[in-house]
Amino acid sequence: MNEAVTEQATETVEAVPDFNAHENFFNRELSHLQFNYRVLQQARDETHPLLNRLIFCCIFSSNMDEFFEIRVAGLRQQIKYGREAVGPDGLLPEQLLGDIGRVAHEYIYEQYDILNNILIPAMEEAGISFVRRRDWTPAQAEWVARYFEEEILPVVNPLGLDPSHPFPRLVNKSLNFIVELEGKDAFGRETGMAIVPAPRSLPRLVRLPDEVCDGGDNLVFLSSMIHAHADQLFPGMEIKGCYQFRLTRNADLELEDDLEDLASALRGELLSRRFGDAVRLEVADNCPPELVQFLLREFGLSERELYQVHGPVNLTRLLAVTSLVSRPDLVYQGFSPSVPRNIRNKDLIFDAIRQQDVLMLHPFESFTPVIDMLRQAAKDPSVLAIRQTLYRTGADSEIVEALVDAARRGKEVTAVIELRARFDEAENLELASRLQEAGVIVVYGVVGYKTHAKMMLIVRREEGRLKRYVHLGTGNYHAGNARLYTDYSLMSCDDALGDDVNKLFQQLTGMGKALKIKKLFHAPFTLHSKLIELIDREARYAEAGKEAAIVVKVNALTESEVIKALFRASRAGVQIDLIVRGICCLRPGVPGLSENIRVRSIIGRFLEHSRVYYFRNDGRHDIYCSSADWMVRNLLNRVEVCFPVEDPALSARLRDELGVYLSDNCQSWMLQADGNYLQNQPPSPEERFAAQSVLMERLATK
Repeated sequence: MNEAVTEQATETVEAVPDFNAHENFFNRELSHLQFNYRVLQQARDETHPLLNRLIFCCIFSSNMDEFFEIRVAGLRQQIKYGREAVGPDGLLPEQLLGDIGRVAHEYIYEQYDILNNILIPAMEEAGISFVRRRDWTPAQAEWVARYFEEEILPVVNPLGLDPSHPFPRLVNKSLNFIVELEGKDAFGRETGMAIVPAPRSLPRLVRLPDEVCDGGDNLVFLSSMIHAHADQLFPGMEIKGCYQFRLTRNADLELEDDLEDLASALRGELLSRRFGDAVRLEVADNCPPELVQFLLREFGLSERELYQVHGPVNLTRLLAVTSLVSRPDLVYQGFSPSVPRNIRNKDLIFDAIRQQDVLMLHPFESFTPVIDMLRQAAKDPSVLAIRQTLYRTGADSEIVEALVDAARRGKEVTAVIELRARFDEAENLELASRLQEAGVIVVYGVVGYKTHAKMMLIVRREEGRLKRYVHLGTGNYHAGNARLYTDYSLMSCDDALGDDVNKLFQQLTGMGKALKIKKLFHAPFTLHSKLIELIDREARYAEAGKEAAIVVKVNALTESEVIKALFRASRAGVQIDLIVRGICCLRPGVPGLSENIRVRSIIGRFLEHSRVYYFRNDGRHDIYCSSADWMVRNLLNRVEVCFPVEDPALSARLRDELGVYLSDNCQSWMLQADGNYLQNQPPSPEERFAAQSVLMERLATK
């Protein structure tokens, strides 16, 4: 009898799943591709203005370029040097490259289908035309011929191929043409082939003057003009064919950890980025097979790395359309970001901050107060010191102008500049030089750990004592990005926060053991372990029947230990909502594992960039903002900051705005257990609820 009871009880005990099982995780790179695909789908969405749909199509191209330059290149490097690494999903690099090739070919084919069969016809209907060679009128052909002779011919340098002229070393992502020739040149050479690199100084799109057109906006591709007049590049030779192509190379920078001079080493690496290993070949789809194979052999690529496209090989350059035509009816209407009332009514921003912490959500609320805070600090005789991290800023930004002004006025100014911010390295080197010339103390952070934290510290003398003011943010100190990215800013004079930020700057600029921090969590020291601790705490509360919930908004979720902590919390009954814009390696909705986890991605007019972490904490509502995504690199290999929002009103506001994102029923995509994303659609008669539009109506002024 006892044996039977024991056996029955054993059968009813729920089996604990293997949290490490490969099937519980999605692959990072394939999830990244899916994010790019969601961006591409915005080009189909007729709720976006037409030219904004074209912009989304271009952004997809730009995203795919970086994906191949960094992610695909990294996988190929692993195989090349025998350093294959397997992630939690269990896919080997060679298998993964095959999956990437299959998916990327499908997506890029669809991109050109959208461009050729949806966007271009819609633009023509709206009066914007890409005029093809076969459709040029005599007047247009004459104008193009003159433009070619005056603007193109003097700067193009054709390269014939023969034993003394080997295949040239082509720059990463440059536009080139392979030309089939017949006949002998002046020296009697008969090679039959040449390469024509298109100089980067030449515009890829040119607007035809109104006097040679019958109305509307008429644009011509540089490639069309070169095709039409290639014979002038090879006088006396017969042009049998001219086909555009573009090569993508490895653009990742590799720096040793024991460098004596990071800036000098980085300058050297930047020169080599343009000529890294080949990773992808894009060729016009009318290029003959023998020429395609010739190019593949030259670049050491296989058919898997070949992308034959029906249209321009670099669609990113179509962004020029928005500057060549003036059609405000075909783009989003502008709006004026608001300024919080308690700042607006104060002459000195420090007076407002002393009364209450200030929280802003850009771009719906202006980034100008952050710049004003620094400008006022530069001019204020009571301010003694300014310290700031700079990741992506720009050498000519207003932030930099204020730092330069402060240094010239004799204040102690320290800038921690991350030289290795990808694709902004050259600009950050220029920024560092400019600040140093003005007398700013410039520090390059910590070798081996990118400084990704967004912090500003201002030390001010008030009533005989020193007072610290801080700005902490989820986004970069870049006014342009603040108009396009959603990010939170917190301004505070809380003593504990000020002390914490001061200690973090001490760690970055000096040397010594990690200092004890009171309120901030910071990577690579405490953030990772604290997040797991907070997730596990919610699990314990759920098991005890107390209030427990987690809402997280990040750009990516890949770190396996955090994912496993979320699995544990889900099994304990915690309701978990993850708003993950891009990569997500967690598989939701698996019975007995992640059935209490929902994952959504918001794709809209603005790039969702803010990072917010909410834990119900048995009704005490802990909420944090951070510079860190939940990725290995952010939590373990970077300098990141996570800061609490403790003011009750501001905490409630953050929770409410997370609720707005969770209520989005038209710009949100739900991640399914099979790895696919489904776009939410409001059921009839429910109205559309777009989170970004709602936040704009609430916070911005039209």
